[in-house]
Amino acid sequence: MKRMRGNTRRALFLFMAALLGCGSGLRAQFGRSSFTFLDMANSARIGAMGAEFLSVRDADITLSLANPSLITSEIHNHLAFNYVNYFNGTNYGFASYSRTFEKVGSFAVHAQFGNYGKIYVTDAAGNEYGTASANDAALIVGWGRELDSHFTIGANFKMIYSQIESYHAFGMGVDVSATYANTSRLFAVSLLLRNMGGALKSYSAEGSTLMPFEVAVALSQRIPHTPLRVFFEFPNLQKWKLNYEDPYAEQDLITGQAKTRGGAADFFDNLARHIVVGLELIPYRGFYIRASYNYMRSRDMMLPSKPGMVGFSWGVGFRISKFNFSYSRSKFHKLGSPNYISLTLDLDAFNKRRTTKATRAFEKADAL
Repeated sequence: MKRMRGNTRRALFLFMAALLGCGSGLRAQFGRSSFTFLDMANSARIGAMGAEFLSVRDADITLSLANPSLITSEIHNHLAFNYVNYFNGTNYGFASYSRTFEKVGSFAVHAQFGNYGKIYVTDAAGNEYGTASANDAALIVGWGRELDSHFTIGANFKMIYSQIESYHAFGMGVDVSATYANTSRLFAVSLLLRNMGGALKSYSAEGSTLMPFEVAVALSQRIPHTPLRVFFEFPNLQKWKLNYEDPYAEQDLITGQAKTRGGAADFFDNLARHIVVGLELIPYRGFYIRASYNYMRSRDMMLPSKPGMVGFSWGVGFRISKFNFSYSRSKFHKLGSPNYISLTLDLDAFNKRRTTKATRAFEKADAL
């Protein structure tokens, strides 16, 4: 047992060192980049948490696309479909399937698509010359391995295609992550480096070849003896300053320059932009109520005169027989809110003679 634990520590150390080493050379990728559709929340549960990825090990295959270290034997033979009704005719979705092989680990395959509706082709004067389309697609193959009962690691390998009118782009990318989950303490934490790679072919010769690289940490904590779980995500850790100069900020009467915040106000504004907080309430087994707040989304997207509920997200989830259904809605702006729908099922559950690890994991997670 001691030898196994020592091997686990060494394997995890080497994986984390490689993970951090890869990320250290990619800090410059924050900013202008291609294939930003890869940043979109890929499930109703993640959308309800106002985040981009989550850390909780409870046999939810929809989390594994964003966090490959959650590709485990608990989601063996699981199938998921996710659909997002975004803004103004934009739609995107995902299909996922996972399978575990005892000697090599667990694998998941994800197909992602995005369609941006009808685009009008005009000249500089606004004269219309017809319509065009824009689409994104990605095929992701993920691998995960359980080092021991607490530590898991994983990686996603992405093949990416994007088309806007007659312009095309191709790219390849990698996500790597590691998760520590302590079921006795109802706690999990993940470190993620996502979208390492670039374009093999850009839309044009002058186009960006970078991907939306990001370093992020997420954790979850189930409050003991309560039906409440708390989620935190800390996104964009590769860059501290995420706020921007407001062109409509109040101007100084003497210099005519826009007044800017400094000192503690600027520090805490940037700090809050790196924090997303969410809650998941499980009033009884198989039913979930979710809500979250994203400060950065609120500050960047709200109208000062009508802030409303911009930055807040909410959702519900429930299990009926062999099917798990989730719905969520995120308030991005006063004029629009994306709708997320997820459907997952354990294909082994249709065989009445088998009780899978995933079924037991669901029941244990709900009962804790």
